[in-house]
Amino acid sequence: MFNKKLKLKPQFGVLTIILLISIAVLIAADLLTKHFEEKYDWSLVIIRGFIEISHDIKNQGCAFSFLNNSPAVGQPLLITATLVMLVFMIAAFIFMPNKMAVLKIAVSLIIAGAVGNLVDRFIYLFENIIPNTDIMGGGVRDWFGLWMFGGMTYCNLADFWIVIGVALAVVDLMFLNEWAVIPLTKKAKAAQAARKAQEEAEKAAQTASADTATSESNISAPENNTVAEESTQNNTDNNE
Repeated sequence: MFNKKLKLKPQFGVLTIILLISIAVLIAADLLTKHFEEKYDWSLVIIRGFIEISHDIKNQGCAFSFLNNSPAVGQPLLITATLVMLVFMIAAFIFMPNKMAVLKIAVSLIIAGAVGNLVDRFIYLFENIIPNTDIMGGGVRDWFGLWMFGGMTYCNLADFWIVIGVALAVVDLMFLNEWAVIPLTKKAKAAQAARKAQEEAEKAAQTASADTATSESNISAPENNTVAEESTQNNTDNNE
């Protein structure tokens, strides 16, 4: 029923084309900023103690330096997890109806961010497979520092794409989408009301069909009893 309601089929409209171009632009922006930062050793204090740009920051783990101290295990694990996630995200992007524009934009941001960091992870893996190579010094390249949770946290544009995409998806699924948990927009409320009315109509139709079948069964029961009685009487007469 869920598949039928969402009408899952590939979506290749104008919105999809625009988002595909946007994904390519966002990936390019992330990789180019990483490249230029590494090449020119950017270093700038924008707001001392809160926002800064720094160079030669490599994260061999993922968010909040998770698995940062175990790159030999962490990198293959993170690459595998990212690839699996991308399969689901790309499938969602392809089959998601264009009417779910906000959620589709969110998925696009997550895909762009995941691919941007995945490129760095593959380079790091390549660096460790081939000896005597120093492609980038190891790990995902971070260069933008923010004061968070009592200290400076370094990230890149790909991290921003992922965080913004996840936040947008949560807001949409919670409040804006027609399947929202707490619908706040008129469109979401109207869609949920229409879906509820349709479900009630289908339930009523099923109930009516069941009642009809029960009535027909009750009507046919006396007829069957009469036939059985006549058969019994005939058998008795024949025996006599």
